[in-house]
Amino acid sequence: MTGTSGSTPKDDDLDRPHDLVGVGIGPFNLSLAALADGVPGGLAATFYEQRPAFHWHPGLLIEGATLQVPFLADLVTLADPASPWTFLNYLKSRERLFPFYFAEKFHIQRAEYDAYCRWASERLPGLHFGHQVDSVRWNPERRLFEVDFTQIDPDGEAEALGRAYTRNVVLGVGTEPFVPEPLRPLADAPGVPVIHSADYLAHRETLVAAGHVTVIGSGQSGAEIFLDLLRARPAGAEKIHWLARTEAFAPMEYSKLGLEHFTPDYTRYFHALSEPTRGELVPRQWQLHKGIDADTIAAIHDELYRRTLHGGWPDAVLTPGVRVRTAGRVATTQVELHLEHLQQGSRSRLTTDAVVLATGYRERPVDRMLAGLDPYLRHDAAGRARIDERYRLVLDPSVTGSVYVQNAEKHTHGVGAPDLGLAAWRSATILNSVTGKEPYPLPRRTAFTSFGLETREAPSIPAQDRKLTPLTQNV
Repeated sequence: MTGTSGSTPKDDDLDRPHDLVGVGIGPFNLSLAALADGVPGGLAATFYEQRPAFHWHPGLLIEGATLQVPFLADLVTLADPASPWTFLNYLKSRERLFPFYFAEKFHIQRAEYDAYCRWASERLPGLHFGHQVDSVRWNPERRLFEVDFTQIDPDGEAEALGRAYTRNVVLGVGTEPFVPEPLRPLADAPGVPVIHSADYLAHRETLVAAGHVTVIGSGQSGAEIFLDLLRARPAGAEKIHWLARTEAFAPMEYSKLGLEHFTPDYTRYFHALSEPTRGELVPRQWQLHKGIDADTIAAIHDELYRRTLHGGWPDAVLTPGVRVRTAGRVATTQVELHLEHLQQGSRSRLTTDAVVLATGYRERPVDRMLAGLDPYLRHDAAGRARIDERYRLVLDPSVTGSVYVQNAEKHTHGVGAPDLGLAAWRSATILNSVTGKEPYPLPRRTAFTSFGLETREAPSIPAQDRKLTPLTQNV
C-alpha cells in the first residue's frame, strides 16, 4: 500500500501483528520508513499521520532559504547510500542530476527538501495519512501494543475507528510552535496581528503591508524572516524591529570540529553523562543549533549597508538582550510590547502593527496518547521519560515490546536529537534493534574528537534483542 492521503489499512492488516507501527510521518519517521523498506526479508511496518499529506514547515519555505545541513543529510544516505530513496535518486527520477551537478550546491533549498520528502512519502509502502493515533497501550495477554486510531476525512472529521497490534512502536510526532507566555493571549486572539513564524508565509502579504513590524527571536527563522521583510519594504521607511533574548545575533557554530557534536560519537558520549551534567550542558550549547547561518548574517548586513548608499540609515532596529515582559492591545489594530533589557536593567515600550514570533518549537506532548503506558514508564529525577542508548523508552521489564522515540530525546541524547544529519543513523539504530540483527551496519567511529577520557564505541546488539524475525513484507 502506497502512502496516499486517506489510505485505509485492510481489516486483515489490522488483525495481523506488525513488527513496528510508526506514529507521525515527519522527516524522521519518513527516514525510518525508507530504511525499513530496505530490510532484507521485509518488515511488517506501518505508519500513521493525522495530516492528509506530507508537508515540512510550509510556512517557512521562504524563497531562497536553504537547509543548514548538506544534501547528504537526506532520509537514508548516511546509513545506506545505495538506497533507492536517496536525494540523488530523487533528482535522477526528475531528470535533474546534471543541472544539480552544475549548480554545485552542497546545501539545497528548503523547498527542494520538502519536495524530495513528498516524493518519497507518495511512493513508500505502509504510509497512512489522514489517520490520527489516539492511544497506545500494552496488552499483556497478547504481549503486543494496541494502537488505536481515528481515520480523518478530507474535511477533518472523524470517519472511522481502527486498531493495530504491534511488537514495537516508534513515536515521531514532531514538535509544535512555542509561544512565550506574555504573548500567548494575543497570539490566540482572533484578528490580532501576532503570529508564529511557522505561519509566516500565510501572512506574508499582510506583514509586508503593515505600518510597523516586530520580529522576535534570534535563530535562523527569525533572521530569514527579518531579511525577507527588510527586502520587501521601501528604503528609508522599513519600520521594522528585530528583538532577541540572546546577548547577540550570533552565528551558528559551523567549524568542522564543532560540527562533530552532531556525530554518533558525541551522542554516545552525551548519553553516558550524568543526568545533572546533561541538564546543565544543553542550554550552554545553544549556538550549536540556535545560531544563525553566517551567510544569512552577511546577507542581512549587506542589505542594511545597501540602504545607506545615498546617505542616512535604514529605519530598522536590531536589539539583542531583550525580553518581552508583558504585551497588550492598543485600540484594536496595534500591539504594545513592554520590554526589558537584561544587561542594562532598563525598560521601555514598543508599539507595533504586527509581531512575528520566531520563538522556536517544543516537543509535542504525548502524555494523553501514552496514558495507557503510564504504569510501565520509568522517569528521571525531573519527571522526564528515561530513554536508553537505542532510543527506547525505559519500560517495566514485564513489557516485552519496545517504544522508540525520534526527536524527543534531547535531554538524554543531546543537541543532535532534532538534527537532520543524524536522522538516517538513528533510524538505522532503531531498525537494528527492532530486528535484532544488523541490516544496517553502522560505523564504530565517526569523529576525530575524543569527547571523553573513556572511549565509548558503538554498542553491539545484546543477545536478548537478537530474537525478531520479520513477519511479512511491508503492508
